[in-house]
Amino acid sequence: MPGDTDAADAAASKAALNDTLKEYINEWRKTREKEEEELKKLKEKQAKRKEIRAEQEKKLNQQKKEEEEKLRKEENEKKAKEAEEKKKRLEEAEAKRQEMLEAQKADKAGAGGGQKAAGGGDARREMTKTKEQLEEEKKIALSIRIKPLALEEMDTDDLKAKANELFNIVIALETDKYDYEQRRITQDYELNELKERQKSQLRQKALKKGLDPEAFSGKYPPPIRMYSKYERRTDTRTYEDRKKLYEGGWEVIRAESLDAIWKEKYEEFSKRPAKKLPKWFGERPGKKGGDPETPEGEEEAGDAAPPEEDYEEEEEEEEEEEEEE
Repeated sequence: MPGDTDAADAAASKAALNDTLKEYINEWRKTREKEEEELKKLKEKQAKRKEIRAEQEKKLNQQKKEEEEKLRKEENEKKAKEAEEKKKRLEEAEAKRQEMLEAQKADKAGAGGGQKAAGGGDARREMTKTKEQLEEEKKIALSIRIKPLALEEMDTDDLKAKANELFNIVIALETDKYDYEQRRITQDYELNELKERQKSQLRQKALKKGLDPEAFSGKYPPPIRMYSKYERRTDTRTYEDRKKLYEGGWEVIRAESLDAIWKEKYEEFSKRPAKKLPKWFGERPGKKGGDPETPEGEEEAGDAAPPEEDYEEEEEEEEEEEEEE
């Protein structure tokens, strides 16, 4: 029958599809398993590499630590050697200094020059040293000079005697310190007094030379006054003379010049010859009422008209006097 055949064909096609799907699924599972195995292998390799790197880093860190410890040991040994050498040098220098002090005490005059000659190089070396070097040398010198106390070997009486001795030393040092401080204060006071006295002497010296009072005692030396910038000659005028140049100003100089000109002109005017004026309407100008009459010869001389040159000269002189006034 045709209906049965259609159903059988559909079932067969469905079964074929299911078979192909099962094959695909099986293949996908196989490929997935392979990929998972490859991932596991890669993760294992990565973990091994990490372990190898960690071991390498540990080895490198260990090597670095060993190298640093080696360098530290070498530096410490070097510092210890330098400290021992410094200590030896300081001990030798201290021994020499003690010998020199003993020699100075024995013979001050003979050993004075040698100490000065030997102290020059030491002073230069001390100036070039840093604070750290000086502190180290100070500690070493104190450790050499101040010897440690053997307290374990002392009993109570020895300890008391040692304490009293140290107490007396401290008292002596404090008294010396106080004396030195007081001496410094008095020396400062005396130095200030001497400076003030020197300033007063310099002020008096400057005033005598006609300079400013603070010329020699000021911060800067007195300036050299020149006649001009081309002549290297000092100004020998006194302070009062130079001060008077600026008193009054131009008005005083002008008044003095006008006074001198007026005196010159007055002398010239007084030296000229005396001339009688002619009569004006029968009377001589300037003649008073009770004055005696002039003699006849003088009248004729007076009546005679003077030459025109005399009148012109008199007019010119009057004009000059008016201009000057």
